[in-house]
Amino acid sequence: MKIYISADIEGVAGVVSQQQVTPGNPEYERARRLMTAEVNAAIEGALDAGASEILVNDSHGPMVNLLPDELHPAAELILGRPKPIGMFAGLEPDTAGVMCVGFHTSARQYGILAHTTNSFAFGRVRVNGLELGEAGNYGAYAGEIGVPVILLSGDDRFAAEMAPLFPESERVVVKQALGQRAARSVAPSVARDRIREASARAVRRASSIPPFRVPPQTDGAPYRLEIEMNSPALADLASLIPVSERLDPVTIRLPAASMAAVLGWINTLSAMSATLR
Repeated sequence: MKIYISADIEGVAGVVSQQQVTPGNPEYERARRLMTAEVNAAIEGALDAGASEILVNDSHGPMVNLLPDELHPAAELILGRPKPIGMFAGLEPDTAGVMCVGFHTSARQYGILAHTTNSFAFGRVRVNGLELGEAGNYGAYAGEIGVPVILLSGDDRFAAEMAPLFPESERVVVKQALGQRAARSVAPSVARDRIREASARAVRRASSIPPFRVPPQTDGAPYRLEIEMNSPALADLASLIPVSERLDPVTIRLPAASMAAVLGWINTLSAMSATLR
């Protein structure tokens, strides 16, 4: 049984500040160890439940946060960027289930360090009118290839946001959001215990958890991606893409033939935005 783990850092127990998620300081070095330990807990739970192959993808920022020498040896690890399909790089249709460990709420929502893909560039992201964050967008891609998201871990606001999209999935709360950069967190050891136990349950139930899919449009392109950029200047940049449509001073619409193409547009716009920093 193949299991896939996508690892972010904002939803890890004990992580609350921008300093902790930004390389180049001691707080980040502590946070990346906490991140690695939570991923190991998910791996251990999956193994407890009979997983035979586990692939982990580092999905935060530069995507070189997880510590290879501290990762459980039963798993293989994808590091670095850019890479095809970004946060779900390497996911294959014969995978039994996806786990999203250390994830967070979408941009402009309550939750610790909430954002969607690029906090500098993106406000709201909608696919066929449905507002989605990172777990939603990538989870819809997994659903498109027939793979369910079976576990999600992060703060209480993230769990609440994910409930309508992934009602049958295990949702692990490791901290209560008190603001955008403040939380009441359980001890890291408690978070790891919760994740390991939920991971085992998720793997045992994987075959009964349905994939999440965004219904395609029946007219025009199957998917319409709308992004509210964080400034008109960023929308100016996005509108240079020939197939884009400017809906208002900050909102861009792009057609897409698949959820993979939606993710391609999101990651392309994210990379383009670096020119205006």
